[in-house]
Amino acid sequence: LSSVAVVWFGGHLIDSGQMPVGNLIAFLAYILQIMFAVMMALMMVIFLPRAAASAVRLEAVLETQPAIRDPERPIEPQAKTGAVEFRDVTFGYPGGEKPVLHGLSFQLRPGATTAIIGGTGSGKTTLVNLIPRFFDVTEGAVRVNDVDVRQQPLETLWSSIGLAPQQAYLFRGTIADNLRFGKDDATEDELWHALEVAQARDFVAAMPEKLEAPVDQGGTNLSGGQRQRLAIARALVKRPRLYLFDDCFSALDAGTDARLRSALKPEARDAAVVIVAQRVSTILAADQIIVLDAGRIVGVGTHQELMSTTEAYREIVASQLGEEAVA
Repeated sequence: LSSVAVVWFGGHLIDSGQMPVGNLIAFLAYILQIMFAVMMALMMVIFLPRAAASAVRLEAVLETQPAIRDPERPIEPQAKTGAVEFRDVTFGYPGGEKPVLHGLSFQLRPGATTAIIGGTGSGKTTLVNLIPRFFDVTEGAVRVNDVDVRQQPLETLWSSIGLAPQQAYLFRGTIADNLRFGKDDATEDELWHALEVAQARDFVAAMPEKLEAPVDQGGTNLSGGQRQRLAIARALVKRPRLYLFDDCFSALDAGTDARLRSALKPEARDAAVVIVAQRVSTILAADQIIVLDAGRIVGVGTHQELMSTTEAYREIVASQLGEEAVA
């Protein structure tokens, strides 16, 4: 409106010969400059409170102290055996109305494979996450290498654990970069050996760049089964004393699953192995099977022992393998 008023008033002055055309154009340019300056000032007035609020939130994030941190007086384990012990463990998520796990007590022995099975929401993944101390127990204690995980330096604890999580996540880079996350100085021979055990050698060897093949963020350029096998290979490269496989065989077909478990057994013969599984066929040969139901242990034993003692386990077997497997 101001520009229209200037043009209208200036037009009359020019028409009457009281002002040249150049003055009108200059006046319009000054008006536009003033308008832009006023608009910028208004934008600053609007955005300054937003920026201040954002700065407060960023400062709060940067100053946040992690709930899981190194103890003030850490205790180093005398030996890294891979042994794990749950002592009357109860756990509830912060803000939760009731505990997720109730009074769990069991041991994981080096050289033995322990399987954890149960229905959806029974607490299998939560149980596994307590071992590397992703969360602290509410009651009781989790001991790894005969020392409470809350008393160990985090790097010491994590150095003895090889984890293949439920959601296999890969980082942007190459296949070799992802496999070396657990062991920076791993040789190519070690990488290929881990890929062979994880049943991933064939598809990696078929890629033009092989170990230098690019991987997108999250591994989105690979299938679900390929991501899971690479995550398993990444854990194997580390050669830890304790393996945690959190339902990481779910995207594999039955044949690949069987070959992987067969190749894994001699590879991890001296380590403690924990397998969280939904499929009964994956855990039939486990040395120890822990059955969870609503966060409680309802059975511990071998497949044959549980078939004769634990109703919840028989129901899982019957639902997957048929009633004839229970008979």
